[in-house]
Amino acid sequence: MNSRRFGAAGLALAVLTVLPLGGCALDGTGGGEQTEAADASGEVTGEVTLQTWALKPSFTGYVEGVIDAFEKQYPGTTVTWLDQPGDGYSEKVLAQAAAGELPDVTNLPPDFALSLAREGLLTDLSTVDDTLADTYVAGALDAYRYGGIEGTYGYPWYLTTDLNYWNTEMLEEAGLDPARLPTTLDELVAQAQTMKDATGEYLMSRKPGLGDFAAAGLPVLSDDGTQFTFDTPEAAAILDVYRDAYADGLLPDDVLTDAYLGNSQLFTEGKVAWTTGGGNFIDSVLENNPSLEGKITSSPYIGATPLYVQGVSVSHGSDNPATALALAQFLTNAANQEEFAEQVPGIFPSTTSSQENPELAESDGTPQGAAKQIAFGNLTTARVLQPVEVTEAMVTIVNQQFAAAIAGDKTSAEALEAAVDECNKLLADQ
Repeated sequence: MNSRRFGAAGLALAVLTVLPLGGCALDGTGGGEQTEAADASGEVTGEVTLQTWALKPSFTGYVEGVIDAFEKQYPGTTVTWLDQPGDGYSEKVLAQAAAGELPDVTNLPPDFALSLAREGLLTDLSTVDDTLADTYVAGALDAYRYGGIEGTYGYPWYLTTDLNYWNTEMLEEAGLDPARLPTTLDELVAQAQTMKDATGEYLMSRKPGLGDFAAAGLPVLSDDGTQFTFDTPEAAAILDVYRDAYADGLLPDDVLTDAYLGNSQLFTEGKVAWTTGGGNFIDSVLENNPSLEGKITSSPYIGATPLYVQGVSVSHGSDNPATALALAQFLTNAANQEEFAEQVPGIFPSTTSSQENPELAESDGTPQGAAKQIAFGNLTTARVLQPVEVTEAMVTIVNQQFAAAIAGDKTSAEALEAAVDECNKLLADQ
């Protein structure tokens, strides 16, 4: 699965790429090293800038309310809010960094923060805040910790995760019990075979990605972030399962071609019985296909649960580091995150104290409520599965090689070896 962000277009999820700064180490250090730790011990006062990603106009009232509350709590502070459009945000941030104009606090998903952290442009929060581990869930913090770079480079702001969704009508027509849903890949394939034999319909409708390996507990990237390591017999065995399923007609013929619509779209159209999605996925399905009302149930993700993280980072070059740090902490505190989660269905707070909030953990008895409860309940153990070092070009390589293996054009081991080799060449150039 690709890394994803949510911000533009009403916090909708979309694909990101990591865009390197091309060697513009503005502070002369590069490589993520910093000449000295940020001094955030001063008085919280004066002016700072906060930059967000496409939150106007939908969330203007919320952000302005947070800013007003911050300025009231810290008299003498002034926050200038900059909000950038969704399109071209990465290029805008990189241009700001190259010009030495990075805002004091910037809304950055982990992918974008990696590029800036490599150049020593972001504050290592672990050097100025010893409450990180107690304040934020582990997987969200880990998203801002990178192989080969010491430190933590973002405050998690809000989260979402994936779970399974099932078309109960299709399951029942195939003689499958919606109360006994697959919990492993082997069970998924077995039920896909049952459905195919009984009705000719599809349960499965996607090929695997790097996130599937991580979800199964397999290594994808070395700890130091310098080498991809997913060319293992265990990974080949997973590809073999999909190869056999494809050969047996358990996956749509076009799943390996450009004509493939994606499993979410096929599920929404009622053409397949299984997909994955976020905590509010049912709402979007019913908006596009009301006929599925009452025919959708959910279950926990198979394997490790994927986590998608949005956060804010503090500029290492801030002229007012104490106030910038205080603003980032205030924006991401439990009360403000919980209020934001109330306004935006499908996102959840990253704060540890929020995980005990009964209002967030309870289901209202609807399928949507049950899905939200499952998603929220897995946040403390969820993690980013696909390394943020993976670029769009790498995803293309992986997809091509995996497709070749599933189609039987080469062995799974050969496909994995080729994918690792090509991705490592690209990684070396970052």
